[in-house]
Amino acid sequence: MSEVKSEFNQLCVWPATLVEESQHEEFETFMKSEFGARVKIAEVVLTNPDKDDNGEDIKGTGGRSDVLFYIHSEDIPRFAVARLAIGIRWWEDALSDGGAKLYASNVLNKYKRGW
Repeated sequence: MSEVKSEFNQLCVWPATLVEESQHEEFETFMKSEFGARVKIAEVVLTNPDKDDNGEDIKGTGGRSDVLFYIHSEDIPRFAVARLAIGIRWWEDALSDGGAKLYASNVLNKYKRGW
């Protein structure tokens, strides 16, 4: 991924979106045609369950599929506002206000905050 990170360095999150490995190319084509943005999928992750006041998992929560992808640095200006209409967030924003609790520690260690 080091080659990708040199030009694709802003991580994005599209919550509640599932992209199978066989659909990665189709996803990247969709983003280019809809937003004029070149992207590279990092991975699809499942969210952690919510916790109750005792720290126990709340049944029926968690397991949401979020797609993480990088956007080409030259395409960020045209994508920055357009992404909001479909709920795509910058990784840093997704982690703010307690959002980091949604992701497993291995995901948080792998994808650091960029700002």
